[in-house]
Amino acid sequence: MKEWWIQVGLLGIPLLAVYLHIPPPQLSPELHSWKSSGRFFTYKGLSIFYRDSWGAVGSSEIVVLLHGFPTSSYDWFKIWEGLSQRFHRVIALDFLGFGFSDKPRPHQYSIFEQASIVEALLGQLGLQNQRIHLLSHDYGDTVAQELLYRYQRNRTGRLLIGSLCLSNGGIFPETHHPTLLQKLLKDGGLISPILTRLMNFFFFAKGLTVVFGPYTRPSEAEMWDMWAGIRTNDGNLVIDSLLQYINQRKKHRDRWVGALASMAVPLHFIYGPLDPVNPHPEFMNLYRKMLPQSTVSILDDHISHYPQLEDPMGFLNAYLNFINSF
Repeated sequence: MKEWWIQVGLLGIPLLAVYLHIPPPQLSPELHSWKSSGRFFTYKGLSIFYRDSWGAVGSSEIVVLLHGFPTSSYDWFKIWEGLSQRFHRVIALDFLGFGFSDKPRPHQYSIFEQASIVEALLGQLGLQNQRIHLLSHDYGDTVAQELLYRYQRNRTGRLLIGSLCLSNGGIFPETHHPTLLQKLLKDGGLISPILTRLMNFFFFAKGLTVVFGPYTRPSEAEMWDMWAGIRTNDGNLVIDSLLQYINQRKKHRDRWVGALASMAVPLHFIYGPLDPVNPHPEFMNLYRKMLPQSTVSILDDHISHYPQLEDPMGFLNAYLNFINSF
């Protein structure tokens, strides 16, 4: 019996080694095209991916898109063309640790650093003195809040913000409900690095599907695109580090919620109400109480945490109605 377990162990070791070294999936033609249409810039020795599309003739307005966790700028692909027909320039980046950007490890990922990367990118593009519109989702909402805080206090390198539109982000820690997998990875201690190494497409898809509505879930091909973005540059190995943003939201709640409460430029929120991470009506009741100056678009009842992917036309129309209202 003892020899049998030894044989199983000897067989299991090479199988585990092979599993842990499975290469990332190849990029689909659509994701490859997205990458080919973008560029990279260097921030403190780190390579950051971004896309910068020139759109509507006769418009001088610029929109910057800030994506959510754990995905990338590709989250915006369904509304990119629609935005390009309205704005002079449409800009999106992959935050550090996401998508095609570098994913250093070990590294102390922070919302503050991501905000500085956005400022550096727009400085690189010569846009630091031009008023821009921010459109954000989830993790990107918190980055936008930090950018807003800096803008209000005339910090060096700040953006000139013309408007801010948030969507399905946990801007209030008290109404934010992370998924079980996020909790395990964020607070798992020594277990977290093991979980990140064991993560595969099956577990990723199962964990992400729960934040989509039952009728608006991504196709298998779209889910593979998301997974390919995560696996690029071994991004699955930094997920536990990236998830510390949840703790940062709690620690800096007054700073970031306060920035929204004192906001003097137009503010809007596009909300998928079936979101289990920021559930209705708990989240929206608090949002309207804390930020009465903000306008709100609530999408159809079956739209959940990724409204720009689940209902791209509804999301785009809500955003353009907001932009055209001032």
